[in-house]
Amino acid sequence: MKPIYALSELDLKKQYTYADYINWWFDDRVELIKGYIRKMSPGASRTHQTISTNIITEFALFLKHRKCKVFHAPFDVRLLRNTNDHEVTTVVQPDICIVCNEEYLEENGCNGAPTIIIEILSTSNSKHDLVTKFKLYEEAKVGEYWIVYPYEKVLDVYHLQGDNYALFKKYVEDELIDVKSLAGLTISLKDIFEI
Repeated sequence: MKPIYALSELDLKKQYTYADYINWWFDDRVELIKGYIRKMSPGASRTHQTISTNIITEFALFLKHRKCKVFHAPFDVRLLRNTNDHEVTTVVQPDICIVCNEEYLEENGCNGAPTIIIEILSTSNSKHDLVTKFKLYEEAKVGEYWIVYPYEKVLDVYHLQGDNYALFKKYVEDELIDVKSLAGLTISLKDIFEI
């Protein structure tokens, strides 16, 4: 396949696969949702970036010298493990993800469902994260999904129970988060929202 250097060369009404996606060499950030291109916001706000850095720091310090690894966008995640690039139709770039299955990590991203995914809401992506990605992560059996509300200073943590997410807890103010998927890790909500 020949490389594509501009998003305008693609038909946004057409379905694509990961085999197509890896040949896109343009600067626009996109995700592939069930074959369809979804343009992403060009840049995150200062608040978003600060909260993201705070969360990543907490996980990175805890995970140092452990098998689980933390990654941040842009980082391609193919939610459903598949070695045939022509069959993969969903590639997302979560704000933050923690991958504990080392077999899923490849040089060009993650091929399989991460252990934890964290999305930080903004006005331009809230519906996408609350509805579309919620369903995608649930279908892919991502064990823990965090949704961060930066301006309300609230964090919703969902755990997979069977095939569906259940709200484990809505964290507010200065509560401590016991990370279920990483025994021994406790994070202060106050530290996450420190700007």
